Amino acid sequence: MKFTFAEKRMDSSEDLRAYATRKISKLDRFFKTEAEAFVTFSLERGRFRAEITIHNNGTYYRASELTSDMYASIDSGVAAIERQIRRNKTRLEKRLREGALEKDSIAAVSYGSPSEDEPVDEFQIVRNKRFSIKPMSAEEAILQMNLLDHEFFVFRNMDADDAIAVVYKRRQGGYGLICDDGLDAD
Repeated sequence: MKFTFAEKRMDSSEDLRAYATRKISKLDRFFKTEAEAFVTFSLERGRFRAEITIHNNGTYYRASELTSDMYASIDSGVAAIERQIRRNKTRLEKRLREGALEKDSIAAVSYGSPSEDEPVDEFQIVRNKRFSIKPMSAEEAILQMNLLDHEFFVFRNMDADDAIAVVYKRRQGGYGLICDDGLDAD
């Protein structure tokens, strides 16, 4: 497993990084290919937050834990990700196409922000994300959205000739699907 560490408003010791590496490496047994782990340590109002994100074959697992001890935050984060992996791996095997966990797809994500020289208007875009859109079923897109804890997810709907589609969480519960109807607008 490849590790990337970051700190916000604190400095981490080598012992803390070694502890996080040792604990998170135990999750490597769930993946057939090498996974990437992004770990952020931060200090918020006297409490310690460990944010752990694991990327493997286009699927992201994320946990963020806030406790009074950084080591406990790491332990809780690893336990939360392990629960996510176990719960969602079973869902993928039951509901989705065979090989969904082994598929390589999502390319590097790039972030952009406007420069300070640009004029500010009421519709200013303050962040851009670029990523490749993976063909998948709506169920797999909902699963990926939930793993990322996002409100919506853009994907290519393999059940509708790879048309661009969006799944989203509805306020009343459940999910919505927005997709192209295939008709050309005049």
